[in-house]
Amino acid sequence: MDNRPIGFFDSGLGGLTCIPFLHEKLPNEKIVYYGDTARTPYGSKSIENIKQFSTQIVEYLVSHDVKLIVIACNTVSATSIDLLKEKFPEVPIIGIIEPMAKKIADIGKNTDKFGVIGTKVTINSGVYEQKVKKYNENISINSLACPALVPLIEEGITNNEIMDLTIKYYIDDFKKKKCINKLVLGCTHYPIIQKNIERLYPDMELLNPSEEVINSVSNILEEKGMLAESNDRRNLCYASDLSENFLNMINLFFDKESVDTDIMKFYD
Repeated sequence: MDNRPIGFFDSGLGGLTCIPFLHEKLPNEKIVYYGDTARTPYGSKSIENIKQFSTQIVEYLVSHDVKLIVIACNTVSATSIDLLKEKFPEVPIIGIIEPMAKKIADIGKNTDKFGVIGTKVTINSGVYEQKVKKYNENISINSLACPALVPLIEEGITNNEIMDLTIKYYIDDFKKKKCINKLVLGCTHYPIIQKNIERLYPDMELLNPSEEVINSVSNILEEKGMLAESNDRRNLCYASDLSENFLNMINLFFDKESVDTDIMKFYD
């Protein structure tokens, strides 16, 4: 058993969408979360900046003696996971893309048309196509960058006509032209608008990497004998800017008595 916390990080508040699945599957586990809310979104930044930012964050999480780190960000997983594993070999690091790619390869049928939506960096990397093909060459998969979604979500513009119109702007033609019947939410912010997408496209199955990565976390901790026992450790949630929307997400996913929040910046 190992009661040390699990580290999670994202460019903003989106990585928190992993937490309900963690609570459900591994209720004894506690976390240290970092959301880089002051520098979000990462999806429009240079790869060098993304690598620099993610290295700073992982170094900070390692200083908290985490037993495992989840890159709860598709953009960082697409660009920086190999670098982070090389720099921090002392702690297991899991990206969010690989578990989802394995799932797609496992469930996909020849008649399925998979779509992936994500940030510009994630989509331009072609990482989902590459990883899925590694496991199953017969899968048909197409990707689409949706750069306006993350800024709207970070601003809390979700359950309204503005978000619905933005979703339709991106997905209507994509779904029709590519005959998409299964859509991967290739950014951890997107589960926040999952209900919008389900309402607008009720015939399309949505796949959530935030759920799949927790299944991988569970498997690794069990294999290594590192599952936590029931404990009174507090969850810690840090951000480079404690925005109102970030705090609202914390309150949504955590009991107030079990979590502490604070600001941590890596720059002046």
